[in-house]
Amino acid sequence: MQLFANLLLLIALLVALGAGAYACLALLTGKRSVLELIDKANIAIAGLVVGASFILTVALINRDYSFKYIYEYVDNTLPIFYTLTAFWAGADGSLLFWMLSIAVMGVIFAKLPLFKEFSEKTRLYYWLFYMVVQAFFLLLLTSWSNPFMELVPTPADGRGMNPLLRNPGMIFHPPLLFLGYAGFTSTAALALAAYLAGEVKSWVAFSRNWNILAWIFLTAGIVLGCWWSYMELGWGGYWAWDPVENASLIPWLSASAFMHTAIIQIKRKALHRTNVFLMSLTLLLCIFATYLVRSGVVQSLHAYGENGVALPLLLFQLSFLAMIVFVLVAGPRPDSRTLSGLNSRQGMLVIAAWAFLGLGLVVGLGTMWPVISKMWSANPIGLDAGFYNRVCLPLFSLIILIFTVCPWFNWKEGIFDKRGLYLVGGAFIGGGAISYACGLHNPLGLITSAASIASLVGILGVFAFIPQLRKVRSMIGVYGLHFGVALVFLGVAWSGPNKVEHEYVVKQGESVQLGTYTMTFKKLTEGQTPEMAHIAAIVEVTQNGKPVGLLAPERRLYRNFDQPFAEVSVIPSLGSEIYATLLSVDAEGNATLKMSLNPLINWMWIGGTLMCLFGFMAFRKPKLT
Repeated sequence: MQLFANLLLLIALLVALGAGAYACLALLTGKRSVLELIDKANIAIAGLVVGASFILTVALINRDYSFKYIYEYVDNTLPIFYTLTAFWAGADGSLLFWMLSIAVMGVIFAKLPLFKEFSEKTRLYYWLFYMVVQAFFLLLLTSWSNPFMELVPTPADGRGMNPLLRNPGMIFHPPLLFLGYAGFTSTAALALAAYLAGEVKSWVAFSRNWNILAWIFLTAGIVLGCWWSYMELGWGGYWAWDPVENASLIPWLSASAFMHTAIIQIKRKALHRTNVFLMSLTLLLCIFATYLVRSGVVQSLHAYGENGVALPLLLFQLSFLAMIVFVLVAGPRPDSRTLSGLNSRQGMLVIAAWAFLGLGLVVGLGTMWPVISKMWSANPIGLDAGFYNRVCLPLFSLIILIFTVCPWFNWKEGIFDKRGLYLVGGAFIGGGAISYACGLHNPLGLITSAASIASLVGILGVFAFIPQLRKVRSMIGVYGLHFGVALVFLGVAWSGPNKVEHEYVVKQGESVQLGTYTMTFKKLTEGQTPEMAHIAAIVEVTQNGKPVGLLAPERRLYRNFDQPFAEVSVIPSLGSEIYATLLSVDAEGNATLKMSLNPLINWMWIGGTLMCLFGFMAFRKPKLT
């Protein structure tokens, strides 16, 4: 089956190259009747990649260890659910899933209503760019990162999946990221094509819903990644500025910048070239994220090992960047209106976009700092979380402040409704005072908390002062999405600076105090399954003598892995969540526990969920205006 799967991918590569060349030839000769054939070629590519993916899936179900990839990520004790998700657990399989997402979403995108309303020249350019991207990924899969390598002789058992990946958050985190990346591939190709062809119809308006969908996928993937980090890694936090986590955040920031400047193009017919640049930059950064995770250029807890794809990915990024520059220089410049001043809704959106891009630049440079600093240092080191927090939190605070006041400005100039500004101004002051009284004294955290509360109040005020908005579903979606953003920022403002954390070495029956909670280490429990051996510390939690719950943090030792892994335990709360990690157990049965109180942490997950759910309500019937 390995040979057959390889043949499928190889044929798909040849079809992509042929279709791209055919589109290029048609553009040079002016022959336009090839579009239907290229569309069928794209469907064929998707079918071939689906076929190869089906082979890998069946092999996973059957635990066929003659596949080297399956041997490395599956063993006989791994539950079937995790066995299936091994599809994207490794570098080669995840790249195949990336390609599968591009191929399938590309077929759907081309079948969207109104896609054929674009000129033939635009569609030919679109297919040319899209086929180049597909051909590149298929080239990687058939050469440097092949998930269909055969292992001879066939082992009776596999190595098994990294225990850190055996978590529901990690199951959905990678595929959602890839779906987001793949979604932006289609619109980036269309943006470049429309600009180069001088298309009169609006690619931004056409792809609005599609971009929101891709952004939802990417957002959901990042939020689930944060939750996985929080629950599985024992960091006690959700974001440690790890290079791999940063990799997906960077394109999310550029996509968010685009989402705001795109509104200006739709509403005011301005920023045409800026939006083409931001959309294509987002795809470039998606590929950069793939490069960061797979190249070995930076060290990370969960980066894939270098498997030869670093140089091809780097060359492709440079080529793609050159292509973006060429399109922006060579394409005809459409008529564009002048932007209004900063005291307008347009101005606010532009400032927000610049803040998103500034964040992306800081995170990108910080992530690549070990590589950059090699130019003058023999011992380059990565930047710690303190650097990111110092530089990024002010920009995040600026963004949430813009969200708070933006709805109350006119599109052109001036204030739309002074009542709204008075409302959010009062909410900002009141929110800050309440936050300070409740113990939040970190200046940046205080500003962010106050701005988040003001934003929440302001969104409610929008629907109170402008009742007609309650009848527009897409506007409910947009403001609901921002409501979720404000909740996420509220969680960030509180859970970081006001976290209380201590380590304890305790005997059985001994109690310790954490904040207002009394923690009593009751006993140890041990167990064994075919998959692992585990030991848990049972901790009773009380507050003012009243029972709150039981914590049961574990240490687990999985078969085929010598290093023990921590499984945290939490007592959930919308206020301060109690979080416990079992660090070790000595020969006398004493436990070393790390316990923390994480205030408002769950509002981050609630806010992230609302961002995604309300995003679906923001869909609108597309118009090619």
